Amino acid sequence: MTATGPTSTAPDVVDVVALGESMVTFLPSVPGRLADVPSFDRAIGGAESNVACVLAAAGHSARWVGRVGADGFGDHLVEAIGAYGVDVSAVRRDPDRPTGVYFRTAGDRATDAHEVAYYRAGSAASAMSARNMDLDAIRSGRVLHLSGITPALSADCLALMRELTARRPGRPLVSFDVNHRPGLWRGDTDGSRVLLELARGADLVFVGEDEAWDLGGPEAVRAALPEPELLVVKQGATGATAFHRTAGADGTQAHHVTTVPALTVDVVAAVGAGDAFAAGFLSATLRDLPVRERLRHGHLMAAAALTAPGDLATPPARHHADRLAALDDDAWGRLRLGPGWTQAGEGAEEEVRTP
Repeated sequence: MTATGPTSTAPDVVDVVALGESMVTFLPSVPGRLADVPSFDRAIGGAESNVACVLAAAGHSARWVGRVGADGFGDHLVEAIGAYGVDVSAVRRDPDRPTGVYFRTAGDRATDAHEVAYYRAGSAASAMSARNMDLDAIRSGRVLHLSGITPALSADCLALMRELTARRPGRPLVSFDVNHRPGLWRGDTDGSRVLLELARGADLVFVGEDEAWDLGGPEAVRAALPEPELLVVKQGATGATAFHRTAGADGTQAHHVTTVPALTVDVVAAVGAGDAFAAGFLSATLRDLPVRERLRHGHLMAAAALTAPGDLATPPARHHADRLAALDDDAWGRLRLGPGWTQAGEGAEEEVRTP
């Protein structure tokens, strides 16, 4: 599978368009309960805009499409995301609804001690719909990247996602990160069922084994989700498995399974790895690299996020990542990446290998 999408060479055609809510994030100045933290530092957060920022930093043209309030926080988001080189010209400003914000503690998100306080109900992004968003701009990339966070925001957002994942001729390659956040789904809506429905309409799907509908392993996920041409099941520290199809000259399809183990990483902050993995995989997809290399680039981008504080990290230079992705299996298995590895120069393979 390659990212073809629109054939126009107009200036507004970009490599990737990412649609979704971005929020201003408040990070604690010290560890502890939210009730005890005296002050916070401001940052930005949003699964889809994170992917766009990483791709732009990696040298691709990227556009983020969203909706923010006509307020100072909206100004900050547009300016901060644009500073990464992301096109923000299609972001809409809402004069009646605020920009979403959230606060979180410094602990690992996987622990019970981690706290997140969202203030996004009624946000500008929750009002996104097929009526008030520029569908031409949304579909103007070789790849359209979406996530399962957006449909949980409102009925209008869900309708927009159904419109964008509907299979029709001429659409861009649709990438969908399941990103199941049970806390976002309220009322009678079955979030798991909705996300499975949307994933079936995508061409490329990312899903964590721990969020994959309790199916019990990558093969079971593929059996439940045969429609996407390429399915990537992320297995945490174990690695990732891709299920993909290729067409033969006679019109028949061959089915392939590719697994690449994760890297050994000295973790600084366990945030942002999933978005970075998607960005790395998409970057390699845009370059039409083999699936094995796409998975390796996903792991490398995830390692960049894990070895830096915050959700966004500077990705490795392309030649550096290509060199590491091309290692043989034994050398790949011996890699150990720590803080600062993305800035390493020539000979970085030897510097980051374990004895």
